[in-house]
Amino acid sequence: MATLSWTAAGAGWQAQRSRAFAFGLAPSLAVLLVITLVPAAALLVGSLTPLSLTDPAATFRFDDPLVNYRHLLEDGRFLDSIGTQLKLSVASVALQLGVGLGLALLLDGRSRILQASRTAFLIPMVLPPIVVALIWKILYTPDISPMHRALEAIGLPVHSLIANADTALWAIAVADTWQWFPFTMLMVLAALQTLPADPVEAASLDGASRWQLFRYIVLPHIRPVLVVCGLFRLIDSFKAFPLIYVLTDGGPGTVTEVTNYYGFIQAFNFSYWGYGSAIAVVILAGVFLLSWGVGKLGWNSHEHPGH
Repeated sequence: MATLSWTAAGAGWQAQRSRAFAFGLAPSLAVLLVITLVPAAALLVGSLTPLSLTDPAATFRFDDPLVNYRHLLEDGRFLDSIGTQLKLSVASVALQLGVGLGLALLLDGRSRILQASRTAFLIPMVLPPIVVALIWKILYTPDISPMHRALEAIGLPVHSLIANADTALWAIAVADTWQWFPFTMLMVLAALQTLPADPVEAASLDGASRWQLFRYIVLPHIRPVLVVCGLFRLIDSFKAFPLIYVLTDGGPGTVTEVTNYYGFIQAFNFSYWGYGSAIAVVILAGVFLLSWGVGKLGWNSHEHPGH
């Protein structure tokens, strides 16, 4: 009987704890619902209408709900913006992973100098995006840029990188890399701190080179972290709006007009809110699918290195 009483009391306490957790999470879940699902639903509904500021009555007109999406398939400027976005995403994510990994390997140590250096490298990541954009606007403007003046002093004059159609997109990728490579560096450094010393010491005693140590011991250990970093930076690469807005305004021409910037133009310059909402929905779906595919590929390669 005593055992049954204790069991019943334990079950009652578990039920009370579950109810307490539910009540505690309810406000957070309600806020999350309001700030995420409700705007997403409104965006989806808006994309099914021809809503524009010149025709407010179209807000609830659903006679042809797929008209915006059909227009997207025929919109050459939209299709070009997708290619531009993919170029920018691939370039910026690859640079951020490469630079972040390289610096993490160089700064992996416990000396005070290395710790101070790590702190200094984190500064770009904590700056507001608009401040980063203004810094690089100055660096890319030949008349006031210390970088351009230094190159001229050594006989290597360079024209404005953001005014040249061949270099504008890559200039944005460099600026984005400067701001966000510390994220990868920090994550990889944390992973390197958990690397067991025994396999490294054993391989060194067997005569393994630095490259072999990295290839066969360090890289497999940090690969999951690199996949996570790549996913986060891939998602964020679709939000490089401040850099493009300040540095190039989508130009020269449309060479730096990525998809979200084109959606901004349609919604706020031309007041085609329904069409702009459809572009945003396509971006959301594309980011989700691309992130899922990259993540699945990355984890599978980690789980099955022999294939």
